[in-house]
Amino acid sequence: MRLTREKIVRLSHKMMDVLVASNEVEFIEDRDTIRQNIVTLLTNQLREEEKWDVEARKKISSMKKEILEDSEEWSVLYRKFYTEELRRNGIAAAPEEHRRNQDTHR
Repeated sequence: MRLTREKIVRLSHKMMDVLVASNEVEFIEDRDTIRQNIVTLLTNQLREEEKWDVEARKKISSMKKEILEDSEEWSVLYRKFYTEELRRNGIAAAPEEHRRNQDTHR
């Protein structure tokens, strides 16, 4: 997902608002430092996700058979390859896969 720096900063402010409103959170660092760390974490995470997206797309485009991006086959392969990238980078399951697994265990 692509977010502009402005949107990331706005999101960090909203996250801080939630933390400030919570009775469960006690701040031991100044709020602006925490907010700036949130911006850094979000930015880094989005960069990683962008890399995983590129890798998944590369795998699809390197296949012998040409697969059109708007096709269902492309979507299935993309989810498969993207999920592989998540696992390779220490993330157990994509949110959709996690939900599917929960539904089958009910």
